[in-house]
Amino acid sequence: MAADREAKLQLVHRHIRAFPDFPKKGILFRDICPILKDPAALTAVTDLFEEHVRKNHPQVDLIVGLDARGFLFGPLLAQRLGVGFVLVRKKGKLPGPTLSVLYDLEYGKAEAEIQDDSVAPGQKILLIDDLLATGGTLYAACELMKKQQAEILGCMVIIELKELNGIEKVKPHSLFSLIQY
Repeated sequence: MAADREAKLQLVHRHIRAFPDFPKKGILFRDICPILKDPAALTAVTDLFEEHVRKNHPQVDLIVGLDARGFLFGPLLAQRLGVGFVLVRKKGKLPGPTLSVLYDLEYGKAEAEIQDDSVAPGQKILLIDDLLATGGTLYAACELMKKQQAEILGCMVIIELKELNGIEKVKPHSLFSLIQY
């Protein structure tokens, strides 16, 4: 079992590319597009997330995916778990009444929002995204979940950039990351 998990992690790691100076000078962008292109790598990511959730959060009600790459992995995981999926989007992308939070990115500012009826008070949720850098986006999503009165079970990412210390913004919530740089 541990050997299978390690093989999956190595497969995922091999499918992450680095692009220096994107989206601006000084940023080393970690690209997960090769994971999406390879069915085995995509399955490995989903398997690893599913294993973590089933072991640590069997009571989850919803997977909440962050715009935009959380939308790629969240629905696959939600379907496997037999739970719903909810979107946290950039400002102005959702119809109907929404709640929003302004936050800082490592290279600017942004605003995230959620439809105000997406999460019922007390629902147990897990947040998912591709990457944790400075923690601004996950922090904003956590703040939106607090506004919804959801119970945040934790946050999950494929990649954590440890040197940027984004985990500090996510606290007190737990973080599960597949790969750390």
